[in-house]
Amino acid sequence: MDIKKQKTKVRKEIRLIKSSISTSIKKELSITILDNLENDNDFKNSQIILSYWSMKDEVHTHNFNEKWKDKKSIYLPVVVGNDLEFRLFTGKGSMVKDAKFGIWEPKGEPLEDYSRIDYAIIPGVAFDRYKNRLGRGRAFYDRILNNISAPKVGVCFEFQILDIIPTESTDIKMDRIICTTTIN
Repeated sequence: MDIKKQKTKVRKEIRLIKSSISTSIKKELSITILDNLENDNDFKNSQIILSYWSMKDEVHTHNFNEKWKDKKSIYLPVVVGNDLEFRLFTGKGSMVKDAKFGIWEPKGEPLEDYSRIDYAIIPGVAFDRYKNRLGRGRAFYDRILNNISAPKVGVCFEFQILDIIPTESTDIKMDRIICTTTIN
Protein backbone atom coordinates (compact mmCIF):
# COMPACT_ATOMS: atom_id res chain seq x y z
CA MET A 1 0.00 0.00 0.00
CA ASP A 2 1.44 3.41 -0.94
CA ILE A 3 2.05 6.18 1.61
CA LYS A 4 -0.99 8.26 0.63
CA LYS A 5 -3.33 5.29 1.08
CA GLN A 6 -1.68 4.43 4.41
CA LYS A 7 -2.20 8.01 5.59
CA THR A 8 -5.86 7.93 4.51
CA LYS A 9 -6.35 4.68 6.42
CA VAL A 10 -4.85 6.16 9.63
CA ARG A 11 -7.00 9.30 9.28
CA LYS A 12 -10.16 7.15 9.00
CA GLU A 13 -9.16 5.04 12.02
CA ILE A 14 -8.50 8.10 14.19
CA ARG A 15 -11.72 9.78 13.00
CA LEU A 16 -13.67 6.69 14.13
CA ILE A 17 -12.07 6.75 17.58
CA LYS A 18 -12.65 10.52 17.92
CA SER A 19 -16.31 10.14 17.00
CA SER A 20 -16.77 7.57 19.77
CA ILE A 21 -15.63 10.05 22.46
CA SER A 22 -18.02 12.77 23.59
CA THR A 23 -17.17 16.44 23.19
CA SER A 24 -17.40 16.92 26.96
CA ILE A 25 -14.77 14.22 27.58
CA LYS A 26 -12.51 15.74 24.90
CA LYS A 27 -12.87 19.15 26.60
CA GLU A 28 -12.06 17.63 29.99
CA LEU A 29 -8.97 15.84 28.64
CA SER A 30 -7.94 19.10 26.92
CA ILE A 31 -7.63 20.84 30.29
CA THR A 32 -4.93 18.38 31.44
CA ILE A 33 -3.13 18.54 28.09
CA LEU A 34 -3.05 22.35 28.07
CA ASP A 35 -1.98 22.45 31.74
CA ASN A 36 0.99 20.29 30.72
CA LEU A 37 1.72 22.66 27.85
CA GLU A 38 1.59 25.69 30.18
CA ASN A 39 4.17 24.00 32.41
CA ASP A 40 6.60 23.57 29.51
CA ASN A 41 9.58 25.89 30.11
CA ASP A 42 9.70 26.90 26.45
CA PHE A 43 6.07 28.00 26.67
CA LYS A 44 6.67 29.89 29.92
CA ASN A 45 9.57 31.78 28.31
CA SER A 46 7.78 32.54 25.04
CA GLN A 47 6.00 35.70 24.00
CA ILE A 48 4.94 35.15 20.38
CA ILE A 49 3.00 31.92 20.01
CA LEU A 50 1.33 30.11 17.12
CA SER A 51 -1.79 28.34 18.28
CA TYR A 52 -5.03 27.25 16.62
CA TRP A 53 -8.77 27.62 17.16
CA SER A 54 -9.82 24.03 17.70
CA MET A 55 -12.47 22.16 15.80
CA LYS A 56 -14.74 19.92 17.86
CA ASP A 57 -12.55 16.83 17.36
CA GLU A 58 -9.25 18.49 18.42
CA VAL A 59 -7.66 19.38 21.74
CA HIS A 60 -9.94 22.25 22.78
CA THR A 61 -7.95 25.52 22.66
CA HIS A 62 -10.68 28.18 22.82
CA ASN A 63 -10.33 28.90 26.57
CA PHE A 64 -6.55 28.56 26.38
CA ASN A 65 -6.31 31.19 23.63
CA GLU A 66 -8.65 33.52 25.53
CA LYS A 67 -6.64 33.04 28.74
CA TRP A 68 -3.30 33.92 27.17
CA LYS A 69 -4.25 36.57 24.59
CA ASP A 70 -3.55 39.47 26.97
CA LYS A 71 -0.32 37.99 28.37
CA LYS A 72 1.30 36.77 25.15
CA SER A 73 0.83 37.45 21.45
CA ILE A 74 -1.28 34.55 20.17
CA TYR A 75 -1.44 34.03 16.41
CA LEU A 76 -3.98 31.68 14.83
CA PRO A 77 -4.04 30.25 11.29
CA VAL A 78 -6.04 31.66 8.42
CA VAL A 79 -6.34 29.75 5.14
CA VAL A 80 -5.32 31.95 2.21
CA GLY A 81 -5.54 30.02 -1.05
CA ASN A 82 -3.35 26.93 -0.58
CA ASP A 83 -1.39 28.35 2.32
CA LEU A 84 -1.72 29.40 5.93
CA GLU A 85 -0.96 32.78 7.33
CA PHE A 86 -1.14 33.59 11.01
CA ARG A 87 -3.08 36.53 12.39
CA LEU A 88 -3.16 38.04 15.86
CA PHE A 89 -5.95 36.70 18.06
CA THR A 90 -7.59 39.54 19.98
CA GLY A 91 -10.61 37.66 21.29
CA LYS A 92 -13.49 35.42 20.32
CA GLY A 93 -15.46 38.43 19.05
CA SER A 94 -12.80 39.06 16.40
CA MET A 95 -13.29 35.68 14.73
CA VAL A 96 -15.05 35.04 11.41
CA LYS A 97 -16.08 31.72 9.91
CA ASP A 98 -14.20 30.75 6.75
CA ALA A 99 -16.68 29.87 4.02
CA LYS A 100 -14.56 27.15 2.37
CA PHE A 101 -13.60 25.01 5.41
CA GLY A 102 -16.00 26.31 8.06
CA ILE A 103 -13.07 27.12 10.36
CA TRP A 104 -13.15 30.12 12.70
CA GLU A 105 -10.33 32.54 11.89
CA PRO A 106 -9.10 35.79 13.47
CA LYS A 107 -9.32 39.15 11.70
CA GLY A 108 -6.20 40.53 13.47
CA GLU A 109 -2.93 41.75 12.00
CA PRO A 110 -0.94 39.13 10.06
CA LEU A 111 2.39 37.92 11.42
CA GLU A 112 4.96 39.15 8.92
CA ASP A 113 8.22 37.85 10.42
CA TYR A 114 8.15 34.14 11.29
CA SER A 115 11.59 34.39 12.90
CA ARG A 116 9.89 36.20 15.80
CA ILE A 117 7.86 33.11 16.76
CA ASP A 118 8.91 31.68 20.13
CA TYR A 119 6.63 28.65 20.31
CA ALA A 120 4.35 26.78 17.89
CA ILE A 121 1.37 24.72 19.11
CA ILE A 122 0.41 22.36 16.32
CA PRO A 123 -2.69 20.16 15.97
CA GLY A 124 -2.62 16.88 14.11
CA VAL A 125 -4.69 13.85 13.26
CA ALA A 126 -2.03 11.51 14.65
CA PHE A 127 1.53 11.55 15.95
CA ASP A 128 4.02 8.81 16.63
CA ARG A 129 6.72 8.09 19.20
CA TYR A 130 9.32 9.49 16.77
CA LYS A 131 7.54 12.87 16.83
CA ASN A 132 6.17 12.54 13.32
CA ARG A 133 2.87 14.28 12.63
CA LEU A 134 0.01 13.33 10.33
CA GLY A 135 -2.23 16.24 9.39
CA ARG A 136 -5.53 16.41 7.58
CA GLY A 137 -3.90 15.96 4.18
CA ARG A 138 -3.46 19.39 2.64
CA ALA A 139 0.10 20.02 3.95
CA PHE A 140 -0.84 23.52 5.18
CA TYR A 141 1.25 23.17 8.34
CA ASP A 142 4.15 21.31 6.72
CA ARG A 143 4.72 24.16 4.27
CA ILE A 144 4.80 26.78 7.03
CA LEU A 145 6.64 24.79 9.72
CA ASN A 146 9.60 24.39 7.40
CA ASN A 147 10.23 28.14 7.92
CA ILE A 148 9.91 28.18 11.73
CA SER A 149 12.85 27.57 14.05
CA ALA A 150 10.83 27.88 17.30
CA PRO A 151 9.90 24.71 19.21
CA LYS A 152 7.14 22.87 17.36
CA VAL A 153 4.86 21.22 19.89
CA GLY A 154 2.16 18.81 18.80
CA VAL A 155 -0.86 18.58 21.09
CA CYS A 156 -3.21 15.62 21.00
CA PHE A 157 -5.21 13.05 22.91
CA GLU A 158 -3.45 9.82 23.98
CA PHE A 159 -5.31 7.74 21.38
CA GLN A 160 -3.73 9.89 18.65
CA ILE A 161 -0.24 8.64 19.55
CA LEU A 162 0.62 5.63 17.41
CA ASP A 163 3.76 3.51 17.38
CA ILE A 164 4.57 4.70 13.88
CA ILE A 165 2.74 6.69 11.23
CA PRO A 166 3.42 6.77 7.49
CA THR A 167 5.63 9.72 6.55
CA GLU A 168 7.09 11.41 3.52
CA SER A 169 10.19 13.58 3.22
CA THR A 170 8.02 16.74 3.23
CA ASP A 171 6.42 15.90 6.61
CA ILE A 172 7.79 18.08 9.42
CA LYS A 173 8.60 16.47 12.77
CA MET A 174 7.61 18.00 16.08
CA ASP A 175 10.18 18.89 18.74
CA ARG A 176 7.88 17.39 21.36
CA ILE A 177 4.35 16.11 21.68
CA ILE A 178 2.18 16.98 24.65
CA CYS A 179 -0.87 14.97 25.62
CA THR A 180 -1.48 13.87 29.19
CA THR A 181 2.25 13.07 29.10
CA THR A 182 5.10 14.58 27.06
CA ILE A 183 7.18 12.92 24.35
CA ASN A 184 10.54 14.70 24.03
